Amino acid sequence: MVTMGQCYYNETIGFFYNNSGKELSSHWRPKDLVVVALGLTVSVLVLLTNLLVIAAIASNRRFHQPIYYLLGNLAAADLFAGVAYLFLMFHTGPRTARLSLRGWFVRQGLLDTSLTASVATLLAIAVERHCSVMAVQLHSRLPPGRVIMLIVVVWVAALGLGLLPAHFWHCLCALDRCSRMAPLLSRSYLTVWALSSLLVFLLMVAVYTRIFFYVRRRVQRMAEHVSCYPRYRETTLNLVKTVVIILGAFVVCWTPGQVVLLLDGLGCKSCNVLAVEKYFLLLAEANSLVNAVVYSCRDAEMRRTFRRLLCCWCLRPSTHESVRYTTATHAGTSTRIMLPENGHSLMDSTL
Repeated sequence: MVTMGQCYYNETIGFFYNNSGKELSSHWRPKDLVVVALGLTVSVLVLLTNLLVIAAIASNRRFHQPIYYLLGNLAAADLFAGVAYLFLMFHTGPRTARLSLRGWFVRQGLLDTSLTASVATLLAIAVERHCSVMAVQLHSRLPPGRVIMLIVVVWVAALGLGLLPAHFWHCLCALDRCSRMAPLLSRSYLTVWALSSLLVFLLMVAVYTRIFFYVRRRVQRMAEHVSCYPRYRETTLNLVKTVVIILGAFVVCWTPGQVVLLLDGLGCKSCNVLAVEKYFLLLAEANSLVNAVVYSCRDAEMRRTFRRLLCCWCLRPSTHESVRYTTATHAGTSTRIMLPENGHSLMDSTL
């Protein structure tokens, strides 16, 4: 008999799964094998792509600039997410029942910390781009201290959300508050996690929208004084494409998972969240692969560095590398914008 207010620190994983109504399989089912196969594939791709991004940033001196520190931190967070999901794949299915309570919290904490760090870094990149564009700065002149502070804040927030469930935000002493998707966690934790991700998205929308309208306004003003309107129009279109890609990737990968987290956190009894949770978590993990493409692979210099790293036996590094600034060159997190005024460079900022 379960007594409310009593703590169950000595119970098994099966006890909490039964309490929440989540099935705990004793053998490998076909859907378990499909999820594990897909999960292992995505994890390996995430590890390889983000290791490549980190290696490229470390090996190319052009990337030893503050904005690339944030890109490197994003790759590190996504690499951590790949490791966490790989750990999950080796401790899921029938193996879940053999986990201790501490082992289960470690498995969950790794995922929560890594995914939180990845999402928070996306917001940090948006904030850094906003500060640079509004201050009309070259990205190479951004204060390293400000970027390091952003990175520290990201990891403090991520570690906080990742560690709190094991020490505080669980339901071991309040079984009526247990989540169905994560039977040892309090539903309020899932609600806060989902709402935090929604807040991050809304802030990213606000930041990139402000950047877009600021740049468009500057473009229109410059177009009145110079005869290069088609080039400025191309700059604006590239910026629109960049913002759509950044926000669209976030929405596609994160929205399904956040919806089911929120439904479960709010205690929706009629919502069949358990039928889709594993696939939506896999989609959220895939965002760690998409990030490497959106924020790194669209940079021409980054692609050249990738080719040198992957084909170093057949490509000799050039002795002289020239830097060319064009009206709209993809770089960093997407578009480098040059807005000249009276023949002088007004802004060169990577978005």
